[in-house]
Amino acid sequence: MSDSGLTLFLVDDDAAIRSSLSRSLRRRGYLVESFASASEFLRIASPELDGVLLLDYGMPGMNGLELQARLNDTGIRLPVIFITGHGGVPESVQAIKGGAVDFLEKPFHPEVLIDRIEIALTLATELRARREGRRETRARFGRLTLREMEIVSHMVANPSATSSKEVGAFLGISPRTVDHHRARILEKLQIRSVPELIALAGKTGTETG
Repeated sequence: MSDSGLTLFLVDDDAAIRSSLSRSLRRRGYLVESFASASEFLRIASPELDGVLLLDYGMPGMNGLELQARLNDTGIRLPVIFITGHGGVPESVQAIKGGAVDFLEKPFHPEVLIDRIEIALTLATELRARREGRRETRARFGRLTLREMEIVSHMVANPSATSSKEVGAFLGISPRTVDHHRARILEKLQIRSVPELIALAGKTGTETG
């Protein structure tokens, strides 16, 4: 069992399956929250949600594939494992194209599910680390003044024109003033060079403009 502390979110309209599967997974030490429908799960879903989604395909109302598509469209990144007694090759292909870890047809061997859960939890841990990294980087960018952000935005948008003279000419300030701001920017962002700044902004998706 993974000791990541992440939650398994089980979405299945069959109460008996929710109960038995939740009980079995909790006995193995997993944290489990269960939901009777896609709409019920969507009430708690957010981009900050951490964990793995165990998702039935054949539910009334919004089915599993539709829920997966909704989550993708709204930027909610959760590794998904489909568990279903319905659906075939087209559905499984669509699920995998949508980013699912696997599409398991009932009945399946419990150890197969556990294996897929562990794979999905590893992916969820990586997603959480990237999200925390972006959050920490945004906090660093948040320390910059408006003028410093103007300088950062110009350098990121014009990586071939980042000298103090070029930046100063664009913003109507002296190169010496740009030098002063540049030193403060690098200090606040905890980096040492303009190339690092440009890479940091691009890699993390930080909005600079």
